[in-house]
Amino acid sequence: MSSAEPRVVVVTGATRGIGAAIADEFWRQGARVVRTGTHDDEIGRLNASAPDRSEYVHANFADPASLSRFTTYVEGLPRLDVCVNNAGINIIKPLDAVSPADFDLTTAINYRAPYLVSQSAARVMRRARRGWIINIASIWSIITKPGRSSYVAAKSGLAGMTRGLATDLAPSGILVNCVSPGFVLTDLTRASLTDEEIGALAKQVPLGRFAEPAEIARLVAFLGSESNTYVTGQNIVADGGFTNV
Repeated sequence: MSSAEPRVVVVTGATRGIGAAIADEFWRQGARVVRTGTHDDEIGRLNASAPDRSEYVHANFADPASLSRFTTYVEGLPRLDVCVNNAGINIIKPLDAVSPADFDLTTAINYRAPYLVSQSAARVMRRARRGWIINIASIWSIITKPGRSSYVAAKSGLAGMTRGLATDLAPSGILVNCVSPGFVLTDLTRASLTDEEIGALAKQVPLGRFAEPAEIARLVAFLGSESNTYVTGQNIVADGGFTNV
């Protein structure tokens, strides 16, 4: 493996929001970035205008067949340096309103898919005896509020999975960590909340504001960089101090 070749980074759920910011950060640092999205028509459009070293791949983690095709794709990569499991879904419902289908969908995308993608990524990374896997969880992996039971279950499982993967993969030189963002000012946040609601929530954050996606991306990029040689098995909370108060 030539050090002159660009690093290869896979980021799931990277057509918008935090995932797009993470992929953009790695790309700016010179990596070849593979991004996943769930809509075929969008993937085609994005690939048509994608810059050099950037590629979009269709993957719908709610569909076992699509997940299987993607893990096969990952295992077929000749090189993989970093894998970021960012794709996620949040269903907010009271406990009694959560159907088995809701629970299965939440855990399939937030929990099952990252496990299987990490398994495939590790098979490629082991060949070089080095690599970085970063799972994107949430502050709801360590705290909760009403209506988030299935989401908390999945994201807490993802944080626990991170510890298990880190232990299993350490002998192969692969570092595995989890990042748990708090409130982030994404397009989805702006569409879901009014300015007044965002302002009210921001007042509950000790830093007094939401994070920008780029701030989360820079943390992930550090964890997946040559500068990180010893941090593994951690769930790093990036929430402006919200979970402390």
